[in-house]
Amino acid sequence: MGWMKIANGTVYDPANGIDGAVMDLWVKDGRMSAPPTEPGVRPDKTINATGLVIMPGGVDMHSHIAGPKVNVARKMRPEDKRKAPVIRRSEFTRSGTTGSVPSTFATGYLYAGMGYTTAFDAAIPPLGARHAHEEFHDTPVIDKGMFVLMGNNHYVMKSIAEKDPAKLQAFAGWLLGAAKAYGIKLVNPGGVEVWKEGGGNIHGLDDEVPAFHVTPRQIIQSLAQTAMDLRLPHPVHIHCNNLGLPGNWRTTLATMQALEGRRAHMTHIQFHSYGGDADDQNTFCSHVPKLADYVNANPNITVDVGQVLFGETTSMTGDGPLGYYLHKVTGRKWFNGDTEMEAGCGIVPITYKDKSFVHSIQWAIGLEWYLLVNDPWRIAMSTDHPNGGSFLAYPEIVQLLMDRTYREEVLKRVPPKVLQHCRLKDMDREYTLNEIAIITRASPARMLGLKHKGHLGPGADADIAIYTPSKDRKAMFEMPRFVIKSGTIVVEQGEVRAELDGVALHVNPQHDAERLPDIKKWFEDCYTIQFANYPVDPHHLPKGSVEVACDRE
Repeated sequence: MGWMKIANGTVYDPANGIDGAVMDLWVKDGRMSAPPTEPGVRPDKTINATGLVIMPGGVDMHSHIAGPKVNVARKMRPEDKRKAPVIRRSEFTRSGTTGSVPSTFATGYLYAGMGYTTAFDAAIPPLGARHAHEEFHDTPVIDKGMFVLMGNNHYVMKSIAEKDPAKLQAFAGWLLGAAKAYGIKLVNPGGVEVWKEGGGNIHGLDDEVPAFHVTPRQIIQSLAQTAMDLRLPHPVHIHCNNLGLPGNWRTTLATMQALEGRRAHMTHIQFHSYGGDADDQNTFCSHVPKLADYVNANPNITVDVGQVLFGETTSMTGDGPLGYYLHKVTGRKWFNGDTEMEAGCGIVPITYKDKSFVHSIQWAIGLEWYLLVNDPWRIAMSTDHPNGGSFLAYPEIVQLLMDRTYREEVLKRVPPKVLQHCRLKDMDREYTLNEIAIITRASPARMLGLKHKGHLGPGADADIAIYTPSKDRKAMFEMPRFVIKSGTIVVEQGEVRAELDGVALHVNPQHDAERLPDIKKWFEDCYTIQFANYPVDPHHLPKGSVEVACDRE
């Protein structure tokens, strides 16, 4: 590939302490490089970035872009796709549908089109991992990874009930390697299994899962410790119990406290920060300040937001009972799917309205999280795509964070009593470009333990977004001037300029092989698929896929 020089750009690279410095960047063979020292070296390609803003490629650490529930949602929403733009086949692109749940090809092009080069699907049942990797193969440009669902896995709960942490660690390590996954995901730990057993749910951390005699507290503590013992690059990724329910802030705080100092990532935290009484909608309110205070004081915890944006979208979650709850609340069509021994899901179309008191509080709560977490390295941008809104709304969130006046204009559209149930109207903080670069690039890469992502230092992947500066931050971040992936210009002024396949990022933790016969026996006794056919073969992964080392302290 040779040398590329990006000349005279204004660089925001927080991981390397660069905050708006005008400088040159050098790329060699798809990676960032120090300037060449050999005499007579000339770049094969030079981009004049004078007056342009340069950041690392965006990293979305929590999204839903592949797997069983995404495919069902694609089929379930023809009315959504009929009114959405279509991506037409061109010299460098294949056709694709958009809408709230874009097709595989469209997903890759749309992410790249706004400067994102890496995205993780946050909830894949291991039984569906092979097909999810096939979808990743058809999702162009961006690099991909997945978190696999373990919080309601039968073998996991069995091992916890037997008080055998070594057995649990061996299983988790084997499962991550078998699925070619990146991390451990908990969704409503224990609650999804109760739902599958008879339509119930779990509401407290010490409620028991009857069939296994374990509690959410035990599941959370055990898998948080397991992720640390396996030295995974990313800690346990937690979707708390009671998502979306009034008063659930207490469960969220209890979950944080239950970690007892163990590292964990709390995901789509907006959906877990509600005060109020389920029987009285007028009491619905924000409890972000108390939760943010806890996060600020406890560095073992990181969060992403799950920002709600107004408009039509699709709720899809591994939390089956939550899907049913939304169906009952909205009256809209609903799908439930259960995965043997592992997980479940619920899918419901939803429209967030700025005239709805509840929806407006949800919108405000997300922004409160961004504005109340003191350290931007502890928070990452997300919409829980597509649950709170599309990932295409990220430029809108940037505008809301950088421009208090714009926030105030939107606040004028919401029901007046919203202002009495949250603190957003009193918040003056405005993000800087450097802080935007942190929460959209540097911090998610650091949280994920991706040493070659989220920065522009020598040795990093040459994933680069170059923007035309504008006071209209939304317009600025919607259409980069250039997007470079692995040293190749893939997007120029909104047009795809090259065909490129991203890679899959996965781990293969060391685990006790002597435990495998027990896993195999249980598997053959319980599953409808044979043990030998369960693991994902390497040939299912995109060419050049990267096994990330498990070496995090």
